[in-house]
Amino acid sequence: MLSCGEASGDLYAGALAEALRAREPQVALFGFGGPRFAAAGGRLVGDFRGFSVTGLTEAVATIPRYYRMYRRLVAAARAERPDVFVAIDLPDFNFRLAKAIGRLGIPVVYYISPQLWAWRAGRMKTMKRIADQVLVIFPFEQSIYEHAGVPVAFVGHPLVDLARAREPREVFLARLGLAATAPTVALLPGSRTNEVGAILPTLVEATKIICASLPRAQFVVARAPGLHDQLFAPLRSLAAPTRALVEGHADDVLAAADVVLTASGTATVQAALHGTPMVVVYRLSPLTYRLGKPFVRVSTYAMVNLVAGERIVPELIQEAFTPEAVAREALALLTDRDRRAAMRQGLADVRRRLGSSGASDRAAAAILQVVRDRRAATPGSQAAC
Repeated sequence: MLSCGEASGDLYAGALAEALRAREPQVALFGFGGPRFAAAGGRLVGDFRGFSVTGLTEAVATIPRYYRMYRRLVAAARAERPDVFVAIDLPDFNFRLAKAIGRLGIPVVYYISPQLWAWRAGRMKTMKRIADQVLVIFPFEQSIYEHAGVPVAFVGHPLVDLARAREPREVFLARLGLAATAPTVALLPGSRTNEVGAILPTLVEATKIICASLPRAQFVVARAPGLHDQLFAPLRSLAAPTRALVEGHADDVLAAADVVLTASGTATVQAALHGTPMVVVYRLSPLTYRLGKPFVRVSTYAMVNLVAGERIVPELIQEAFTPEAVAREALALLTDRDRRAAMRQGLADVRRRLGSSGASDRAAAAILQVVRDRRAATPGSQAAC
């Protein structure tokens, strides 16, 4: 049984499901996920689309739906008795779900562990209670969990295998009606409704400033699946020949871009794997930001900077996220060859730190080992798989 709650988690869930099937062709998979998990053979007890938001105050409206989903998933676990439950990120939901499923005697593996080291560190005690095994995807996380006494293994980042462009840059841009020789800026405003609503309008205003300095600049917007058309209405203020909106091809967008303007999150890691220079932005509601800031324990937000151990890409967060600041950083990267080269060198180091290919397979092997260990320790259980 598996539970993930947003687009990147569903991407990892799909890759994990394929790896599990490759090792155990008869494996049965079900749970809370999305289209990627379903396409890989997972049976959806619930679909996460429409649930995912960021922020404390933004999450309040989703509580009734999450509680109904929680009860449905616990009932499914009680009825079907899976050999193992795999939680993928989504701590505010999955912590509660993992506790309930663990009480049924079902082992719990936490894959793509939440960023407990970044904020609300007290949740590490909860992780220690609920998880039989934690599988981390960033190298610096392993020692943090080991220090807390949590069973942990570093499996590497699944995006090392998954972040692949489907088309050459020239072919991709030509298909969009854009010029391969023009400066190309990618916009990735996030995968959640509240993220896009808070971030995209400012990015669009920034593109107008960029165009004033670089009239040949063109823009490609990566649209996450399942979002409403109205969220992208700000793009209408940009001249149609200079911009394109693409859904479901984020890696092609990132590989084709000279510079990426991206919401903080998984897309920063994807951009790093493509070696594409970036400007990282983010904005929460003022109340959420004020409530959450005292609990934050890191001085940098972008995952690429955390992995690098230094600030190699600019971060424009909350009040610092203005059209003028975004345009200034983007223009510097587009026009300063030395700065662009230095950032690419830093991103190459990040890629090396993320581990070798095969992360999803290593995760699948670790999950199946938990099943074997539990069966071996349980008298009268089925033969180990």
